[in-house]
Amino acid sequence: MTDLEAVTGWVSGYVRAWASNDPTEIGDLFALDAAYYPAPFDEPWRGRETIVRRWLARKDRPGTTTFTWHPVTVGPDLSVVQGVTTYPKWTFSNLWLIRLDGVGQCREFTEWWMRQPAR
Repeated sequence: MTDLEAVTGWVSGYVRAWASNDPTEIGDLFALDAAYYPAPFDEPWRGRETIVRRWLARKDRPGTTTFTWHPVTVGPDLSVVQGVTTYPKWTFSNLWLIRLDGVGQCREFTEWWMRQPAR
């Protein structure tokens, strides 16, 4: 599997978990000792169980978002993804830093999102 295939598979799984809020789908994305950085200057969520719990505490309602993305750079240690999340009232620009392990689970994930100006 290429690095691009691995990242594409992981992002697809993330989008499925985002849409379902299924704890197993969320947990399967992350290594047991993963770190999830939800925003600049925030402490990371550490460990799969904490990631699932914190994700579900701020979950979106299924069917309320669309997400498009493209890779900025893809490598064996770090991949960067740029995306756009559209809600009924707002649109956000996203920048993700993804570090996958050898089995395709994320060991470190940084998610930064900024609301786009109203149009």
